[in-house]
Amino acid sequence: MTPSGTNPGTPGAGAAGSPAGGGAEPSGCAPSWAAAWELLLPAASAPARARGRTLQAALREAVRSGRLAQGTRLPSSRELAADLGVSRGLVTEAYEQLTAEGYLRSGRGAGTWVGGAVRAAQPRARDLAPRSPGARADFLPGTPDLSLFPRAAWTAAHRGVLAELPHHALGYPDPRGLPRLRTALAELLVRRRGVVADPERVVVVSGVAQAMTLLGFVLHARGMRAVGVEDPGSPEHGSLYASAGIGTVPLPLDADGLATGPLHASGVRAVVTTPAHQFPSGIGYSARRRAELLEWARSVDGLVIEDDYDGDFRYDRAPVGALQGLDPERVAYTGSVSKSLAPGLRLGWLLVPAFLAEDVVERKRTMDLGHPAIDQAVMARFLEHGDYDRQLRRCQRAYRERRDTLVSALDEHFPGARVSGVAAGLHAIAELPDRYGPLDRFLERAAAAGVAVRPLTDYGESVDDGVRLVLGYAHLSSARIREGVRLMADAVRV
Repeated sequence: MTPSGTNPGTPGAGAAGSPAGGGAEPSGCAPSWAAAWELLLPAASAPARARGRTLQAALREAVRSGRLAQGTRLPSSRELAADLGVSRGLVTEAYEQLTAEGYLRSGRGAGTWVGGAVRAAQPRARDLAPRSPGARADFLPGTPDLSLFPRAAWTAAHRGVLAELPHHALGYPDPRGLPRLRTALAELLVRRRGVVADPERVVVVSGVAQAMTLLGFVLHARGMRAVGVEDPGSPEHGSLYASAGIGTVPLPLDADGLATGPLHASGVRAVVTTPAHQFPSGIGYSARRRAELLEWARSVDGLVIEDDYDGDFRYDRAPVGALQGLDPERVAYTGSVSKSLAPGLRLGWLLVPAFLAEDVVERKRTMDLGHPAIDQAVMARFLEHGDYDRQLRRCQRAYRERRDTLVSALDEHFPGARVSGVAAGLHAIAELPDRYGPLDRFLERAAAAGVAVRPLTDYGESVDDGVRLVLGYAHLSSARIREGVRLMADAVRV
């Protein structure tokens, strides 16, 4: 209800043909003005101090949304003030402010009109997060089971942090990260991954993606224009380094890991690796290949970048320690909580050799002035109270069971199928017998059955022909895994 008691759906109820029961409505403008009427009503009921701001905001929105079209003549300040039950000075101030901003235009004795500066309504925000719409079974790799996120423990940590965090800790943080979190991370990584972790060399980052980008910018500033990447390997590595102006050189694998012959011949002085559980092939680098890789780095004064994306998850034995522990001055080590907690947290770490530390920290400072302080403090408390170790154990049990389910389902529905790679991580490579080929026909039939699956050929050029699939299983229940494999088998049965 308006202050004068008129029905907001019928502006000008007090006098036919007028917007406010006073003066005459300009010809042809009534429909546009009536359409915007309800947007102005909150100004009348707003607290006295907020009425001016509320009226200005409502008028802006009416113009932006198109409810007040370009060329629409507005009521006089006296008429609008009377109808809304506010002072004329408040309306005059609103008109003047929006005229100065370009939303309205006015002329002496000619009234106030909607200007032409605003061309379109504000677009709605779109969600660009990756999805597999319509899939009955989604085996795309890279996603953990987000239902395992420890909401209660995380909430308790968040509540505790907000209760104890001093006011000064809400300022700009150390670009490396809060000392409390860097200390807790160093202790965790020494204990679980066998790294050499001085808290002074730990940099808290927004996941492995930011770690790679930081290293790319620093290496580019030092004159480097190319880094080696595993082939097959993560497609993200190439795009991340490209954003820093660095090209990538695909380097093939053999049974032991990155092939050292092509590495020496490539001429690169930095290489990105996933030695604990190579993505996507699933192999673990042999001890001999790890040593050869470090010998190469020393011989060329180079750098090995170790992406330990799922190193905590090994199901047949204790996880193999990180490569960084063998030579922390030749290896930059990075990891995150994206597989253990949730990728949406955007929280990871980078351990840098001494010769890169200062440059990386400065680049991190200029990039974002440091990671959010509250998020860091929550993670530190989560680590200190043992919650992160409990989460890792919980995920370990669930993912091991799901991998076993996948292997069993493949044995049942695809006789002769072979699962390669070490028993680790969140994905497996399944090589199907030739009778299920060719690959293009297999993928077409699987997609028609509603199964989202990705072939190994999507991850590089140096892969063999045949039906080899990269199957993500961590985010699926055991029942969904069995159903998805059955759907694939029914679709391609010959």
